[in-house]
Amino acid sequence: MPNASSWSASSPLLLLWEDSFGTRIFLSLLYAVLAISGTLSNVMVIYLVFSFKKLQTTSNAFIVNGCAADLSVCALWMPQEAVLGLLPPNSSSLRSAEYRLLRGGLLGLGLTVSLASHLLVAFNRYVLITKLPSVYQALYQRRHTGCMIGLSWALALLLVPLLPGLWTPGSAQQPPPRQTDGRSGYTALLLALAVLGQTALLLHCYLGIVRRVRGSAKRVSVLNFHLLHQLPFPAAPPPPRRAQRRLSSVSVLLLCCVFLLGTQPLVWVSLLGFFLRPAPPALQAASWLLLCSLSALNPLLYTWRSEEFRRAARSVLPRGEGSAAA
Repeated sequence: MPNASSWSASSPLLLLWEDSFGTRIFLSLLYAVLAISGTLSNVMVIYLVFSFKKLQTTSNAFIVNGCAADLSVCALWMPQEAVLGLLPPNSSSLRSAEYRLLRGGLLGLGLTVSLASHLLVAFNRYVLITKLPSVYQALYQRRHTGCMIGLSWALALLLVPLLPGLWTPGSAQQPPPRQTDGRSGYTALLLALAVLGQTALLLHCYLGIVRRVRGSAKRVSVLNFHLLHQLPFPAAPPPPRRAQRRLSSVSVLLLCCVFLLGTQPLVWVSLLGFFLRPAPPALQAASWLLLCSLSALNPLLYTWRSEEFRRAARSVLPRGEGSAAA
């Protein structure tokens, strides 16, 4: 493993050119597994939503938006990292500045839109559960939903060119000047603060849902919305009310825990490196790996408790695979 100084001059992502060949092989295999599983799961969710009318809800529109963003990470960025890990360190592909910008752009675009989609889904469910149906219908008209999705991509396209020091790796053989390192440090701090703010809003929405469901399960049951089937709650048949509230709370808290596990290590590693001292390279690499792995896990996070998704998947998959998925 390289020391902290060589880390700052190389990639902030996962492939370190100074790593041993065995480490690079392991990371390449890990990238390949995440790329294949993430691509299949994201494509499956997108296909099911577009194929079944019952799944074409506002909440699922935001989920599909996140899946499309995750595909840029799983289907486009991760396979390149898996292949580059097998190349020698002096390969011309690793030295090409234009190619590094392309890889960084794919990663930055996908992660930015994916994180924004997490927040859009959480806020959509929060409004549905805690506000009056008339408020939900007025806010989530088809035109407004399209504008929200478009703004998430516009924000990502605006931010990616402004964050070259974060998304694009440098050359370990040709360290960047000190000014670039300082700019990258402030960029990492900006990213950490943005993710912290997004996480606070997401937790506020889901914890508000938990309080509402625990306080009034009857209030949720009378909302005659198809969107309720997309919540990470038991769909039907409902268990006794006390057990239902407990299971609903556990499902939401589990979703929040997985999201926190994927995002917060990078946040605190970035804050530690800015205010105190750089974290060990292995810890930085692991934090990036957890964040990128969310792109493969997101489809499961939002569909594993949905009876509508399971029913649609059983009708599409072969009989044996459908039974296993059930």
